[in-house]
Amino acid sequence: MTLKAFFTQHPRAALAFSGGTDSAYLMWAAKQNGCQVHAYFAKSAFQPAFELEDARRLAAQLDVPLTVIALDVLADETVTQNPPDRCYHCKKRVFSALLDAARQDGFDLMMDGTNASDDAGDRPGMRALKEMQVCSPLRLCGLTKPQIRALSKEAGLFTWNKPAYACLATRVPQGTPIDADKLEKIERAESSLFSLGFTDFRVRLLGKAARIQLPASQMNSALAQRQALLEGLQPDFTDILLDLVARPE
Repeated sequence: MTLKAFFTQHPRAALAFSGGTDSAYLMWAAKQNGCQVHAYFAKSAFQPAFELEDARRLAAQLDVPLTVIALDVLADETVTQNPPDRCYHCKKRVFSALLDAARQDGFDLMMDGTNASDDAGDRPGMRALKEMQVCSPLRLCGLTKPQIRALSKEAGLFTWNKPAYACLATRVPQGTPIDADKLEKIERAESSLFSLGFTDFRVRLLGKAARIQLPASQMNSALAQRQALLEGLQPDFTDILLDLVARPE
């Protein structure tokens, strides 16, 4: 199936919009193929501020209505206890709110930006989407991440090369309770790294320390900017560690 065929079959659809590369391209494709699409963004402590800024910017550029739904994910103890299936419980909470809003606006179909490169496996978040009957057209049409980036660039979308950015909760080790203070420290740390020119990285919490994961190609830059990294992160963390093995995921 092609996206054109999909949107011919589904001329009206709601979109769970993250502001990232995949859902951005799906929004563009919906508009290009005559679909009446309405975007919904879940604003919570798990999303950094720049994601909402990007979502608003693209929705305005494509003239797609955007509804921002504020969610207090930290009010859910099942989520904040950070069990191995935290993502399942969080997705259920988030998409329940998005689906409720979309139904009130008269939409029966909710789409998301899962693509064919995403390994469904037994991932808790994917399981939640399946249970809630959220449709993933990019995956259905066999579009991979590299293809989506290339098509996004061709379409002139500023999100075409935007780094993948998992929610801030993924920076906290499983079993370690999540709270607003931890998330704010992580967001400040990652904002500092962005300002220094780093991309495709993660700042993971390790007790009271920060563990920085960078692509191998950026290691030399990290060492060259050691003092700036320390100045940016030391106010929030006791130790700053550079992971020489693990790549960001």
